[in-house]
Amino acid sequence: MSEAPAAAFYARGGSRAADWLTVLHLPYTAWHLAYVAIGVAMVPRIDWAVCWLSIAAFLLAVGIAAHALDEWNGRPLGTGISSRALWSVAVVSLAGAVVLGLLVLRHSGLALLPFIGVGILLVFGYNLELFGGVLHTDLGFAAAWGGFPLAVGYVAQGPRWTFTGTVALVFGVVAACALSAAQRRLSTPARDLRRKAVSISGRIEFADGGQVQVERDLLLAPLDGVLKLLSAVVPLFAAALLLARWAGR
Repeated sequence: MSEAPAAAFYARGGSRAADWLTVLHLPYTAWHLAYVAIGVAMVPRIDWAVCWLSIAAFLLAVGIAAHALDEWNGRPLGTGISSRALWSVAVVSLAGAVVLGLLVLRHSGLALLPFIGVGILLVFGYNLELFGGVLHTDLGFAAAWGGFPLAVGYVAQGPRWTFTGTVALVFGVVAACALSAAQRRLSTPARDLRRKAVSISGRIEFADGGQVQVERDLLLAPLDGVLKLLSAVVPLFAAALLLARWAGR
């Protein structure tokens, strides 16, 4: 089999800075921050300061803290970052996210407070596989990094609760969960091929007599291709929604 590929399609190596860029999972971080933006765009009237604070809080909590803890727990990316550095960055980033969340309470009201608590639980519970790994599942991923960010983006805006708005929020959360579930369905086999597979053999035979040897790159190409596409499209879609709301403010 060909030489083992990088731990992820966005992984970089060769320096400490490259290790940190890899740990940040930048394409996926942008994807999950997009859910926050979509939740914001769903409210009738946007408070833009709260919008940016909400996105910044998730950047700290998910993009930095959660990913640092994930790397500490088993070193899936194989970086050379020390355990102390990973924990220090995780704790400081999560504390910063909590502070931003508390600042938003002045606008959102106490409705956001339980979400702050749940967010802390998810960062530690999912990435450290606490409680017997009950959160570290396909469903846990879909809810924690899909539906939850969208719901927080919406609730942080302190909208006036109506039946129609609540139904729209439920639809949005379900859609974000489904999209994150699709991400998981693609990223799990891609991760296994990159990090676990030691031997791949076989061939595909076509009706016209043609044959293709089955290799790792052949199996990875469609998985990584869709993940790259979606990690660009979802943030672009969220940006389009926010720009449209900004233009119409």
